[in-house]
Amino acid sequence: MSTSQATKEISILLVEDNPGDVRLTIEALKEGKVNNRLSVVSNGFEALEYLRRVGRYAGVTRPDLILLDLNLPKKNGREVLAEIKSDPALRRIPVVVLTTSEAEQDILKSYELNANCYISKPVDLDQFLRVVKSINDFWLTVARLPSDV
Repeated sequence: MSTSQATKEISILLVEDNPGDVRLTIEALKEGKVNNRLSVVSNGFEALEYLRRVGRYAGVTRPDLILLDLNLPKKNGREVLAEIKSDPALRRIPVVVLTTSEAEQDILKSYELNANCYISKPVDLDQFLRVVKSINDFWLTVARLPSDV
């Protein structure tokens, strides 16, 4: 991890409509040793408003990393991913698809839409916590994130 990344607060946007998964993700990220700030939105429309900093999200900082569920209300995760990766102002932000789907077509489509990673959520609580911790360990400790995204 670079020195600037070690001291900088990492901003994460969690796009998740399941309150239980939100709580578990928060818990798992708290156990990490990386200074992070988590913002949560519960549907695809809100995610794009947040990322584009419009409306009630006008003053937010763009996230360094996005954790995106595919099965979202209003605008599904595939649509959100497509818009993120086609927008020059957003496309450099790494997007980790974190979803219950294990369908091959969802995996393929996500990578075709330039997802940086695809992870199926385990149903077991301990495994879910381990998965989120591994995301934290890799994306916030090992990987170098782009600055000024």
